[in-house]
Amino acid sequence: MTTQAAVKLPGNFRRIRLELAREPGHPEGDAGIGYTMLAPLNRDGLLDVDTARLFREQCKVIRFRRGEDSVEGYLRRKPGGWWAFHYDFAGGGEDDDNAFRLERHRFNLGDYVTIMEDEGAHTYRVVSAEPL
Repeated sequence: MTTQAAVKLPGNFRRIRLELAREPGHPEGDAGIGYTMLAPLNRDGLLDVDTARLFREQCKVIRFRRGEDSVEGYLRRKPGGWWAFHYDFAGGGEDDDNAFRLERHRFNLGDYVTIMEDEGAHTYRVVSAEPL
């Protein structure tokens, strides 16, 4: 995940790694399924919504799955206040993975985030939130 060289990001931007938490079929979770986010956090570990709006194009996400190519997208605020991981595909296709109450979730180590994917809701655990 790279940032645009011409844009100086605020110091509260973090590289956040989310890995699949325990669920049926994955009793130990799965480090090979998850997301890497580039997003600003406030002091409490919450998404800094105002900074995310100002640096919209720099708020990125990479969806990774073991054995598949990673997919790069963007963190987007949707109508009604929902947040989603948005992906544009070659040929004009697109997809969104909706994030449940993302602005209310903390991104501190060990915290959990629920993402609505095409096949249903999955819970991910925050395994890192490193400064850039």
